[in-house]
Amino acid sequence: MAIILDSLLPLSRPTLPARLSTPFPPPASCLCTRRNQSVNHFHTPHFPTIFQAFSIPRRNAMALILSTYIFSEVGLHDNIAFAEPSVGFREYIDTFDGYSLKYPQNWIQVRGAGADIFFRDPYVLDENLSVELSSPSSSRYKTVEDLGPPEEAGKKVLKQYLTEFMSTRLGVRRESNILSTSSRVADDGKLYYQVEVNIKSYANTNELAVMPQDRVPRLEWNRRYLSVLGVENNRLYELRLQTPESVFVEEENDLRQVMDSFRVNKVAG
Repeated sequence: MAIILDSLLPLSRPTLPARLSTPFPPPASCLCTRRNQSVNHFHTPHFPTIFQAFSIPRRNAMALILSTYIFSEVGLHDNIAFAEPSVGFREYIDTFDGYSLKYPQNWIQVRGAGADIFFRDPYVLDENLSVELSSPSSSRYKTVEDLGPPEEAGKKVLKQYLTEFMSTRLGVRRESNILSTSSRVADDGKLYYQVEVNIKSYANTNELAVMPQDRVPRLEWNRRYLSVLGVENNRLYELRLQTPESVFVEEENDLRQVMDSFRVNKVAG
């Protein structure tokens, strides 16, 4: 059983104007096996209350409508003050598998994506999050330290990503770096590992060209991948966040709030 609740936690700041991004298929697998999870939604959306001139943040698009209506009704009086735009998080709680997290309230769930749960930004299509679980019948994790220290866990996470992104296309090349690895004890008293990696994908402009000068490499995408690893119920849990590097610059605080919200919980029975 999984439920989704509204949260009053505000996002840290408005983002830049809306942008569309070319969809990219979600990762095929991770450190864990997968299973689709059905979810019941019950929530009341929160709408922003201000439109900032000259830019329309993609998460605050409704503010334009509200502000247009307000200004048309009351006029531009000097003594009128408007609240800052605020968009919250929703909390996803999976009581069956035993984990919970918070995610931006305008993100949408994608079913059949292969992960236990999958949410994505409706505008930046390759910005998403998912949760992966190891098989309860074949895994016997006692602690996340079973993966080794955070540095070793980071190498395993990166290797898994690169395996997922293997391509049979000619002229495709991937560059990757582990940006950081760390561990923390959350307010539930459990140890979690955090891993951040960057992966760039290059492809030739004319992969079938005979002459090398006609096969010019170009950057296809440049992404930040953030993982949070935890262990409970003898299973390894992994929260995965994927975002273009250009978007990460805008939304780092919000994405880190999602990372910090991830918890693994004991399942009864």
